[in-house]
Amino acid sequence: MKDLDKRVILEEKDGKSIRSFVLRGGRLTNLQERALQNYYDDYVIEFSRNILDFEKIFENKNPVIIEIGFGMGESTAEIAAKFPDNNYLGIEVFLAGVGRLLHDIHDRGLKNLRIIRFNAVDVLQEMISGQSVAGFHIFFPDPWPKKKHHKRRLLQAEFFKLLSRKLKPEGYIYCVTDWTPYAEWIIDEARKVSELVNSSENGYCKPVSWRPITKFESKGITKKHSIHEIWLEISGIPRP
Repeated sequence: MKDLDKRVILEEKDGKSIRSFVLRGGRLTNLQERALQNYYDDYVIEFSRNILDFEKIFENKNPVIIEIGFGMGESTAEIAAKFPDNNYLGIEVFLAGVGRLLHDIHDRGLKNLRIIRFNAVDVLQEMISGQSVAGFHIFFPDPWPKKKHHKRRLLQAEFFKLLSRKLKPEGYIYCVTDWTPYAEWIIDEARKVSELVNSSENGYCKPVSWRPITKFESKGITKKHSIHEIWLEISGIPRP
């Protein structure tokens, strides 16, 4: 296992600037630390500037679905266990979440789930080929509620354009948030991308039955937060 909290320096594509960030660590439980020590090399794919060969990684040709920012990975593991004929790739920088999901992958014996611990935009740009992904899951991304921080929001038109380039012709993007202003923002930003279709009335789809309710979501519901689900499609395929 490599140094998990190393500082990462990336050269911008224009070759003119250097962008850096520190991968988020935080305090680990004994379970998370053991999982990182024991299973990291088995299930974590290191960041590189090489396009991933999904068939080689998963040893099959099943559809690949990418979850961006899986947090503690509760729903990630549940969905992967429920749909063994799909392959799942989780992207997350939070070390504790990676450790927790590694434990669940091993504990459940999940063969169809892998992790990349790195910034999602860089992973998508450098490691994912065009029209290779069946779907994207983005559950409860940071809403950055203050107006001065809106530029930090992940779900913006340019990001949606990037996702649409990676999707197969009948691919989808499934977003969930409990922050109403962010939900409205997501719908407005997605409208700016001509490749994407939102066929739901008022922009919000009905709850998707196979998505588990996590502890984070349960806390939001207890606080009377509204859960907003948004389903975007490349070619107008029916929502499951």
